[in-house]
Amino acid sequence: MFDGDDLDAREPAFISRVLPMFRWYAQHYVRLAPSGLEHLGNEPALLVANHNGGICGPDLPATLATLWGCLGPEAPLYALAHDFAMRQLTPLGRVLQKFGALRASPENARRALSRGAQVLVYPGGDIEAYRHFSRRDAIVLGRRRGYVRLARELGVPIQPIVVQGAHRSAVVVSEGCRLARLAKLHRWARIERFPIALCVPWGLALGPWLPYLPLPLGLRLRVLPKTWVGPDDDVELAHARIAGSMQSTLNELCRGP
Repeated sequence: MFDGDDLDAREPAFISRVLPMFRWYAQHYVRLAPSGLEHLGNEPALLVANHNGGICGPDLPATLATLWGCLGPEAPLYALAHDFAMRQLTPLGRVLQKFGALRASPENARRALSRGAQVLVYPGGDIEAYRHFSRRDAIVLGRRRGYVRLARELGVPIQPIVVQGAHRSAVVVSEGCRLARLAKLHRWARIERFPIALCVPWGLALGPWLPYLPLPLGLRLRVLPKTWVGPDDDVELAHARIAGSMQSTLNELCRGP
């Protein structure tokens, strides 16, 4: 039976075998320029990143290649994956589990952090991943504040990671909010967007689940210093502070070196 909540399905040996391909992708295909790697450590932390390009966005493999390269494949690193991949597409979920994917839920993040792991989360989810191309350089974390509450509850730091350039991998011409509501995607897939995008090789791609080939455009990635949410800190104010620091960093990365 497939269990999307299984912490023991992660396979460091498998990660070691595929890591050279991830490195090649990051270094040569998307020409990743990372910075701030000195801020990474081995202690438990919530790694909070911006999300770009949807199901085939280049930000996730580039980020994982960076983290595995710094921390090592043996380091307990997990990533919270959308329910659609972990519940609706279980063959994909089985593969993702080998990389350390867990079904996105506060309880799974809590269990992983309690084991001393680091957990990569994308609070913006599909709202950010499928934002319109005109907002490609915007941090859109939406209404989700669970990551702040969890960090406050467990006393673990939040470490923001910002990637710039990945949202050019496909041109989202419509977020498809109305189409998503008509199809009731939120009820059965927990998705609030039905994007329409220009991408390779389809030309015009409809829906959030159609794989595509990301354009080989240069990416910049920056790891920010850890920040803590105190036990008496206001959740909204903490979220605004973190989102603001990520937006300031994204603006700086957009300006170039």
